[in-house]
Amino acid sequence: MTDVIDPIRPNPDALKLLLTRRSRPARTLTLPVPTGAQVQTILTAASRVPDHGKLEPWRFIVLNRAALLRLASAARARGMALGLAPEAIEKGVSQFADAHLAIAVIAVPRPTVKIPEREQILSAGAVCQTALLATQALGFGANWLTGWAVEDAAFRAEALGLAAGEWVAGLIHLGTEGAVPPERPRPDLAAIVQHLS
Repeated sequence: MTDVIDPIRPNPDALKLLLTRRSRPARTLTLPVPTGAQVQTILTAASRVPDHGKLEPWRFIVLNRAALLRLASAARARGMALGLAPEAIEKGVSQFADAHLAIAVIAVPRPTVKIPEREQILSAGAVCQTALLATQALGFGANWLTGWAVEDAAFRAEALGLAAGEWVAGLIHLGTEGAVPPERPRPDLAAIVQHLS
């Protein structure tokens, strides 16, 4: 017997989630964080994004508190080695040191003539966005960040173990929101939408 896929039906709750989604500043995310089973749900949802050619041009690294503290130390050492300004170093360090749980979405472009690399990159971005949505659907806050540390090839290789050609599409910080941020202005659709006939 084959699985029967339900027909698409209106889902007001899903639409409400999309219309109200917003990032929670990472520094305001606190305990509790999603459980292991909830993280598995987030990863399962995130891996259902459009992926032309079924290449899976992304993978995940789940960063628990101990891993984040190790990355904070590595960021401090790398920032000093690069001669960055102290405030820049501290910004990179605090992104890891102040976090309790994060998911690193790693872009893994696959060599193929059939699927352009830009489509693979867009798929990795869709993974990040879907992880944010799944996290909010579970009742937690999330924030998608990058930063100087993950832009540095030596940090990526040494601290995260990334291979050549891999890069961080996003660090998705997860947790319970400690403060409700004010709503921010949203795009004016009249200024950015064009209808062709």
